[in-house]
Amino acid sequence: MLPQEFTKRMQGMLQEEYPSFLQCFTQEREQSLRLNALKADRKAFLEKSPFSLSGVAWEENGFYYGREDTPGKHVWHEAGVYYIQEASAMAPAVCLDPKPGERILDLCAAPGGKSTQIAAAMQGKGILVCNEIHPARARILSGNVERMGIANALVTNETPGRLAERFFGYFHRILVDAPCSGEGMFRKNEEACREWSPENVRMCAARQDQILDSAAKMLAPGGRLVYSTCTFAPEEDEGSVARFLQRHPDFGVEKAPEWETADRGCPQWVPPGLATKSLADTLRLWPHKSRGEGHYLAVMKKEGNPPGNVQLAGGCRVDKKMTSGQWEAWEKFAAENLQADWEGDFLKFGEQLYLAPQDMPDLRGMKVLRPGLHLGTWKKDRFEPAHALALFLDKKKARRVHELGENACREWIEGMAIQAEGEKGWYLMTVDGYSIGWGKLAGGIMKNHYPKGLRKKMS
Repeated sequence: MLPQEFTKRMQGMLQEEYPSFLQCFTQEREQSLRLNALKADRKAFLEKSPFSLSGVAWEENGFYYGREDTPGKHVWHEAGVYYIQEASAMAPAVCLDPKPGERILDLCAAPGGKSTQIAAAMQGKGILVCNEIHPARARILSGNVERMGIANALVTNETPGRLAERFFGYFHRILVDAPCSGEGMFRKNEEACREWSPENVRMCAARQDQILDSAAKMLAPGGRLVYSTCTFAPEEDEGSVARFLQRHPDFGVEKAPEWETADRGCPQWVPPGLATKSLADTLRLWPHKSRGEGHYLAVMKKEGNPPGNVQLAGGCRVDKKMTSGQWEAWEKFAAENLQADWEGDFLKFGEQLYLAPQDMPDLRGMKVLRPGLHLGTWKKDRFEPAHALALFLDKKKARRVHELGENACREWIEGMAIQAEGEKGWYLMTVDGYSIGWGKLAGGIMKNHYPKGLRKKMS
């Protein structure tokens, strides 16, 4: 049952379209996924995909899949070949238009769909900061960054205000996929429907104002800010943008893309004192018009010319430098097992070794879950590779590779060891050519190094 005050407001907003809008809540929603271009070639994926796929209009690598398909249970999902993502939620990152080599912030990033979409467009070059204020959700975000094989992303667990103190004028592009009342997810999430109230809408709008103000401080002159929500409430959509523009006259709205199934924003839904014609350049996706859930987005630009390479004070310091023994252990492992060139800075983080993006800013005093690509852990006098490193590598970058069939891979994910022959040592385990984890061969047995916390029943 939809909240009465919600339906009354929507009827006033949509008028003759309201019956079609209401009807969509009785229909089964579309399911979609997004191919991870960091790990998979689009053409090859489509040729061997076991799913019934059709394209998402606004995302080249987005696909609807059939109702009979279960991609979340397929081994490719664990290999990070794709991310199961609602189609409308793919639109904001497309409008952000990220480029390789830029400094980009996803300010409200969990669970990670948009962050991993941005990372794919960056092609491993530049710095991507993925932030989430809630610790549990930040851990989920970090796990998804790892699964998708992303090397140039930092995962932080900070408030927007704390980030703004550290990253003033730093980012070329910022995505604010803001916490909202979630009206566009009513069909997907019954809890969002139960928790809805006009008071919650107002509370979300006030919180969005604060988040956007922090984002404005962190955006470089000439930079792009994309604001998005998954709600229909004008107070949180056109209203949030209008209030932001009033507080920040150095920002202007850029016209969002023209998509056949999308509507423009409505200035008339904003109080007259706030309304501007530019709100008609924002964009709305409706569930009764497109194959997706409800979404709103606005593309904004900050006045000024983009700066060059901004160096934040302090440089990149996380922990004490590696001892000579630790460095030798890493170099020995890399020489024996890898065929990769490294772009970035090696960071010691406790007993962990990370590869951080080049020119990464000072992270001291911040809550950091992932300061780049996790390479592995020192255990006494030896180096043990991280699962994240396996998921980052393709088979050309490992000296020894062991290909698993789909059934064997399911057993591998469940934690089974297998019999194998070959040279003793570490092996990059793959399925259909996609990396899935590490195995270590000795005495005819390939020991399973798939993390125990990620093992699950696949049958």
